[in-house]
Amino acid sequence: MSNAVRKVWGYRYAILFIVWLLYIINYFDRVAVLTFLPFIQKDMNLTPVQVGQIASAFFFAYAVGQVTSGFLADKFGPKRVMNVAIIVFTLVSVVTGFVKNFTQFIALRIGLGLGEAHHFPPSAKAISNWFPYSERGKALSIFNTSNYVGLALVPIILTNLSASLFDGQWRPVFFTLAIPGVIGILLLWLFFKDTPEEMYKKGRISKSELDFINSNKGATLQVTTKGKVNHKTYLKDSTFYVICLMMFCQIGILWGFTTWLSTFLVQQHNFNIKEMGFVSSLPPIISIISILMGGWLMDKFNKMKPIALIAYIGCIPVLWMLGSVNKGNTPMLLTMLLASGFFVAFNSGSLTAALQKRYPSEVVGSVTGIVNGCGQLGAFVTPLVAGYLITVRTGGSFDFTKVFIFFSVLAAIAAVSALFLKEKPVQTNEIVKNAVNNQIV
Repeated sequence: MSNAVRKVWGYRYAILFIVWLLYIINYFDRVAVLTFLPFIQKDMNLTPVQVGQIASAFFFAYAVGQVTSGFLADKFGPKRVMNVAIIVFTLVSVVTGFVKNFTQFIALRIGLGLGEAHHFPPSAKAISNWFPYSERGKALSIFNTSNYVGLALVPIILTNLSASLFDGQWRPVFFTLAIPGVIGILLLWLFFKDTPEEMYKKGRISKSELDFINSNKGATLQVTTKGKVNHKTYLKDSTFYVICLMMFCQIGILWGFTTWLSTFLVQQHNFNIKEMGFVSSLPPIISIISILMGGWLMDKFNKMKPIALIAYIGCIPVLWMLGSVNKGNTPMLLTMLLASGFFVAFNSGSLTAALQKRYPSEVVGSVTGIVNGCGQLGAFVTPLVAGYLITVRTGGSFDFTKVFIFFSVLAAIAAVSALFLKEKPVQTNEIVKNAVNNQIV
């Protein structure tokens, strides 16, 4: 096998597959509650505002945990942080099957949020460690498809599991979530290392692949005289704050949309549990194609701004129209759902890749944690605000028109923010020549 072939099919893609699969496991636990939300609401007599609070409690904890997980990944390595995360969110998901009241539900959602928060930044850190600058857009886009594969598969699997094995009940489904959690722990233990250097010592990767990975790390690291990472590299960069705002809007739209989609389909369009499970999977299915397309364009042209503008400008009319589709107009509903899935996801991988390409790998965990934390604050705000914007019609059905207008406004804010992006790698002016531990790339 030639060096060129080994470079394409090296062990770094096994690492990418592992973090991709682990994040799908993460989504089984996360999306389970959202999938059964209209039925949980009915069983526990929850109001729309309480449903919004339950959804938002998760994202508040998730936002806080994103920041700590980034710093922990930089300090202790991705593997340790992800291992603890999987154990925590698996246990919390199983216990959710026993929940009895609103207060318990809030507590469990906070616990789940803290557990799952310590997964994404370490995964992004691992990809930064294992992939050269030239491949990060593609690698991050492939990784980010796990979001949408999870969103596509989980509703179908769990609703069919509930309907065929548990007579339409939702509680027993949560007990089965221990199985994917155990699989994830075993994958990390057996096949994952934080860096290619560690795996090279184990004889799992070739010298040619190691050299290829280290051939181009992108941005240059600024360190202190003691050899420590200088976080001013990104804190003094205005683009960092622009990306934070974009991520707030983008993740806010995604999770506001995802949180309320099953309830929207059941309440506004009268779908049953199996119909809802199938239809709610359509947007993430098209999102898989969309996100890969965006990542490919990112690596080909090395520009994220046009991708972001296409995504956000496309979201504005599509989301606005989706909320006003009349009941019974299924063709229009499906068309708008597919279009929303395309535009909402188009920039997802590219936005994360922009961080990897602009900032040094030594601070990627911290940068990703803070930016994704801002995104999860958006995910905290949007379901909560949506709960207040839902109109309860005579007879108890819901009208989501104002909710989707709100999502369109967020897309417009993101589009304006994208105009101020700078995308070239940060190159610091002060590089200390005697930095220790080979910290300068």
